[in-house]
Amino acid sequence: MNLKNQEMNEDHSTPKKEKQERISKHKENLQHTQAEEEAQLLSQQRLYYEKNCRLFKRKIMIKRHEVEQQHIREELNKKRTQKEMEHAMLIRHDESTRELEYRQLHMLQKLRMDLIRLQHQTELENQLEYNKRRERELHRKHVMELRQQPKNLKVMEMQIKKQFQDTCKVQTKQYKALKNHQLEVSPKCEHKTILKSLKDEQTRKLAILAEQYEQSINEMMASQALRLDEAQEAECQALRQQLQQEMELLNAYQSKIKMQTEAQHERELQKLEQRVSLRRAHLEQKDIVPVNCTKILSHPLEICPPEV
Repeated sequence: MNLKNQEMNEDHSTPKKEKQERISKHKENLQHTQAEEEAQLLSQQRLYYEKNCRLFKRKIMIKRHEVEQQHIREELNKKRTQKEMEHAMLIRHDESTRELEYRQLHMLQKLRMDLIRLQHQTELENQLEYNKRRERELHRKHVMELRQQPKNLKVMEMQIKKQFQDTCKVQTKQYKALKNHQLEVSPKCEHKTILKSLKDEQTRKLAILAEQYEQSINEMMASQALRLDEAQEAECQALRQQLQQEMELLNAYQSKIKMQTEAQHERELQKLEQRVSLRRAHLEQKDIVPVNCTKILSHPLEICPPEV
């Protein structure tokens, strides 16, 4: 520009109009150059402003993202801690429930077995008391039979005695008839001898009848006593066998009830173990693995780098 001024100042032969045109044209060039420089400067300033604005916005977004990440970490940590505490509480509750269930089942089964033992003991005592009562009743019956036996024997003895008396009467009548017949057909001088012989014969036969009577009485008493003893012994034996069978049936029934109760207790225990195992497995399945916050939030917010 200084060179141009010098050229213009040195060139004195240039006409004035031409100089003015040159000056006017030079001014226009200067204005155009100034306008271009101002436009370029404004463009540079606008780019610089936009760049700084983008940098500022990026810093703000990064800061906001960091704050959000921190909040998310804190929230996830709180949720993880809450989940862990809730799961630990559920585990403790499950253990307490399991202990109470086992204790309740044990107490229930123990109470049931105690009741069964008490019932069986009562049944045995009742059976023993029943056996003793039956034996006492049979003993009283036998005592009454023994007391009644002399009366029966007396009646039978009176019957035999009556038969003996009837036989004696019949025989006496027969001897009377025979004596009359012998006296009628015999001479009178032989009557005395015939009467004596007939008397002796009658006495001998009556003695035989008396002996038979005594023997019948003794045999009858011995037979009745033996028959009574055998009958009473048979009744005692039959009663003992019956009571023994009833006792065996009662023992078999009680053993069956005890085995059924023990099998029921085993089934109840298995069901409880299965239920507790399933519940614990369900709790373990519900145990959600805590989220790894560092892994999720390790990638920063992707923001386009500022333009250079």
